[in-house]
Amino acid sequence: MNLKKNTKFDTFRMIIKQIAGLLMILGYSMVFPLLVSLIYSEFYSTVGFLVSGLICYLIGFLLYKNIKVTTEPLIRHALIIAAMGWLSVAIMGALPFIIIACITPMDVAQQFAPAIADYQSSIFYFKDPLHAFFESMSGFTTTGLTMAIHEPSIGKGLLFYRSFSQWIGGAGFIVLFLAVLNQSSGKIAFLLYGAESSGERLHPTIIETARSIWKIYLGITLFSFVYLVIGTCLILPEYKLADNIFDSINHAMAGQSTGGFSTLDDSIAGYNSKAMDILYLLPMILGSLSLPFYFKVIYDKEFKQFWKNLQTRSIIIACIFGGILLSFMLLKSGLVSEPYRTGIFQFVSAITTTGWQTSDVHVWDAASVLLIVMGAMIVGGAAGATVGGIKIIRVLLIFKGLFWHINNYFSSENTIKVVTFNDKRLLPYEMHRELAATSTFTFIYLLFVLISTFITYYLMGPGYSITDALFESASAQGTVGLSCGITNPEMSPGLEITYIIQMWTGRLEIIPILILFRAVFLGTKPKVL
Repeated sequence: MNLKKNTKFDTFRMIIKQIAGLLMILGYSMVFPLLVSLIYSEFYSTVGFLVSGLICYLIGFLLYKNIKVTTEPLIRHALIIAAMGWLSVAIMGALPFIIIACITPMDVAQQFAPAIADYQSSIFYFKDPLHAFFESMSGFTTTGLTMAIHEPSIGKGLLFYRSFSQWIGGAGFIVLFLAVLNQSSGKIAFLLYGAESSGERLHPTIIETARSIWKIYLGITLFSFVYLVIGTCLILPEYKLADNIFDSINHAMAGQSTGGFSTLDDSIAGYNSKAMDILYLLPMILGSLSLPFYFKVIYDKEFKQFWKNLQTRSIIIACIFGGILLSFMLLKSGLVSEPYRTGIFQFVSAITTTGWQTSDVHVWDAASVLLIVMGAMIVGGAAGATVGGIKIIRVLLIFKGLFWHINNYFSSENTIKVVTFNDKRLLPYEMHRELAATSTFTFIYLLFVLISTFITYYLMGPGYSITDALFESASAQGTVGLSCGITNPEMSPGLEITYIIQMWTGRLEIIPILILFRAVFLGTKPKVL
């Protein structure tokens, strides 16, 4: 009995130590929004980030340095660490919202809003810890649903923090942890990397792989920033340079992470420019492509990957044809004034799971909503990218498996037909295994969306339909961030918690959270089924 207790305690310590490392990284990250707050002379926001950063870092440091780990992890432990780690980061990441909302005087907060504004600063919504937790979870999971009705009225510091949280959450908090803090055990690094990311190695060691991912991620973000600054200067020369730079750095981070938070009151629609809509298509598409794909292009100089890579090719084709189809459907409905502009932008925003918005989806016809839900938000971008959704590679595998299964009826019983998919040759038993795993995940994913849709339907405010409920639920589960208006500070707490769980499970692709729940309620011992 004593040995068993010690083993459980050692496992618990090992899990807590890894989570402590994530909290240390979170504490470090508070420095950047703190500096932005100082630049814009937002004293109360500066204090809020300083206090929050110290709390996160000290808790993480004390636990990380004082816990001695003697046990080696198993894959289930890595999945539990991923689930608990992301939940802990989202909880502690809510501290700046709460502290700043509580210490900022009313007259100071109102200065963030335009002088002619007839509304209260949205910063005060974050006095509610649940709203702050929602905003934090939405940020770190790169979702983009928000409790801030009028985003600019929360101040530059919090605006930057929201975008920055999406950026560091996009490439992965655990990947960042591995890149910054050296692990004593290569096994721990390997299992943690696989629990959060695609698991594809770019170098012989996981540490080198994590660092390469962040170098690529940073490089593409910098490119998007320069691209947006120059593009905005050319399209809107009257736009203030200081505002242009602030918008561009925030939107570059939100675009590369496919997060979708914006510095404007009406997202990208706030620019009121067709040319700006076109400008913002590229950052969304860049964010939806696989980071290993970029590694092959940038480091290995395999430029043919732009068309040879199955996921990249499929995303580009889907954006073109999906945008055109949605445009025609919006045109036929007659409910949207500029159907082609709206259709192309919103389809790209949905399939890349970025969530930037230029149209009120609530007024769309049901057929157009169903297309963007089933054909874009649920599908998502590339595996290995920062996107949510099922991932386009799984959708392609399901279709490949369907045709393969049908063709088997026309083959001889003695024929062993090798399947070629995504540059891999799969034997029949391997194809069955891949299809089983993909189909199981897809079924669970759609089940989550269905359950959330019914919860939304019975808890949402008046004036919304079941189609709106499906749209909002799919947006939360796919970490998309598009909204038809259901998500707001007046929503039911039960519905708000539902979306928080969906964003959490959507970012980690469900399985780690199910493993965590199984461990909490049934323990970690294997069960005979």
